[in-house]
Amino acid sequence: MSSPISLLIRNARIILPNGEWIMGNVQTRDRQIVEVAPEISQITPTTEIDAQGLTLLPGVIDPQVHFREPGLEHKEDLFTASCACAKGGVTSFLEMPNTRPLTTTQQTLDDKLQRASHKCLVNYGFFIGATTENLPDLLSAKPTPGIKIFMGSMHGQLLVDQDAALEAIFAKGKRLIAVHAEDQARINQRRQEFAGIHDPAIHSQIQDNQAAMLATQLALKLSQKYQRRLHILHMSTAQEADLLRQHKPSWVTAEVTPQHLLLNTDAYEKIGTLAQMNPPLRSPHDNEVLWQALRDGVIDFIATDHAPHTLAEKAQEYPNSPSGMPGVETSLPLMLTAAIQSKCTIAQVAHWMSKAVAVAYGIPNKGAIAPGYDADLVLVDLDTYRPVRREELLTKCRWSPFEGWNLTGWPVTTIVGGQIVYHNGQVNTEVRGQALTFLQ
Repeated sequence: MSSPISLLIRNARIILPNGEWIMGNVQTRDRQIVEVAPEISQITPTTEIDAQGLTLLPGVIDPQVHFREPGLEHKEDLFTASCACAKGGVTSFLEMPNTRPLTTTQQTLDDKLQRASHKCLVNYGFFIGATTENLPDLLSAKPTPGIKIFMGSMHGQLLVDQDAALEAIFAKGKRLIAVHAEDQARINQRRQEFAGIHDPAIHSQIQDNQAAMLATQLALKLSQKYQRRLHILHMSTAQEADLLRQHKPSWVTAEVTPQHLLLNTDAYEKIGTLAQMNPPLRSPHDNEVLWQALRDGVIDFIATDHAPHTLAEKAQEYPNSPSGMPGVETSLPLMLTAAIQSKCTIAQVAHWMSKAVAVAYGIPNKGAIAPGYDADLVLVDLDTYRPVRREELLTKCRWSPFEGWNLTGWPVTTIVGGQIVYHNGQVNTEVRGQALTFLQ
């Protein structure tokens, strides 16, 4: 029988589950953390890392990504996306159902899980998508973190925008429902009002704050009526944040993206359609209100909504240009740079990007550096600044809305299940993650 794989990380600045810091060492065996202490001796690890000058955080869990496989692999695939995750310190992800075919049945869910087992360098989970006709699958498909409902900004089977259809989904079962909250009727009306305008900045007026607010109000109403576990994806507006501040039940959670914290409508003038996403970028006022809601716990955690398109696709004239932008490689350094700038603390970033996600989705043994937790870890350098460079990105689309931003907190080493998957600019493509489990 082969001896267990062990890893020893020495001389790191380590964040503990209570938010405190120690200088010390972490020992892992096979896929788990076995000891965290100022000194660890009398062991001969398989691998040892000297982390002098580096900070050790729990691996990021990105709870909303679009990795495009199957069917749209020219934009991204599970292998390229998971390489990008490794480089960005993302050790687990939850992926969305708008692939081709749609992930709306046990069969299509199983297909994604099988693909991921062969291709993914990091851990993975896949949402089941709601249609007006697949309620039995929504109740039985597993393993999945939850049901994804597109209330707007979607076409075809995945658009569920009628009250009766939404109520039918909320009324049955106990599985978490995650909503893309935009009101499709208002979007359709606004598209007619602003037809013929090709400035991409009009996108934020077509899919305006009210479109988001109307859908979030409806989702919250249905959640309260049926006491149904609800998660609001990529919250983007001050109005929604204020609504949750006043009326957020204990079973409701919400997330925000770095884009909606750090970018606003000024970005259209600088980067054009590369700033186009759903829900759209908002005003500087929205940025500030979202930051405060995040700091206060009204918003629970961070997600990227990594949604890559090729530069050729993005170069099309609005409104033919697709919405979405990549994010898994930049989310952690963006948030850590914000922490250094005193917008939040490093401990808060670790909570928002790891532990809070694990708790919300019932992912066991993830999100903390403590004995018994999975050895999903990231060592970051908080002393060195480096710009986002297109040519260094591993996402297949090879661009970022944050190109040129000078960031700190870049991952030096990423560890998945006790194995080094990224180190000093090199990805270990032999490592494979595991399917996540969900205790819901």
